Amino acid sequence: MPTPMHLSGHPDSDRPEPGAPLQFRWRKWDGGPHWVNDCIYLGRDRWGDWVGQPSGWRNVRPGLEFLADGPNVTLIPPSGDYAMTVHGAPRRVRIYIDVAWDIRWEGHEPRGIDMDLDVVKAIDGRGLFIDDRDEWDEHRVAYGYPLDLVDRLEALAVDLERRVAAAEAPFDDATPDAWLARLASYDAVAPPPPVSFAAAGDGGPGTDGTAA
Repeated sequence: MPTPMHLSGHPDSDRPEPGAPLQFRWRKWDGGPHWVNDCIYLGRDRWGDWVGQPSGWRNVRPGLEFLADGPNVTLIPPSGDYAMTVHGAPRRVRIYIDVAWDIRWEGHEPRGIDMDLDVVKAIDGRGLFIDDRDEWDEHRVAYGYPLDLVDRLEALAVDLERRVAAAEAPFDDATPDAWLARLASYDAVAPPPPVSFAAAGDGGPGTDGTAA
């Protein structure tokens, strides 16, 4: 099993120290608020930066809030065009990949644009599939996604589905499991101050969502 790199200082000054709490802030293409996920910065390996979310930490967006029902880790690759969340505890979904745009680090926190399409590896009988195509079709018209971006991200979703099916690293088990073990070592870290949206409700245990 690969050992995660524990980085106490590296050239990227916009990264926090490993073990630091942070919030992964998402927005939609039109600038509207989306998910905010409470996480811990874990470090970096050859695939990119990893953040983790302990069980019980918050995920909130306008109109919805739920607590993580098990630990999970999220890979943020240098390309900034997806975020892969891997869940450690038994649940409906093992891998949930948000196809994204312009994920970047600002003020020691990751921020990105959610682009609707998701690649999901479920363990409840649904298998591996690309999700939210209907939302993608609606939003690419409503928000006016550039055509070249549409082509690029549609191809990316298909390629990510293929790589997950082939269990290519980092879409295997060993790579994220090493980071889940790292996350467990930060059990004394307190979550960041909560953010709130008007009319946020409780999605309840088992809500399909991401840590990023």
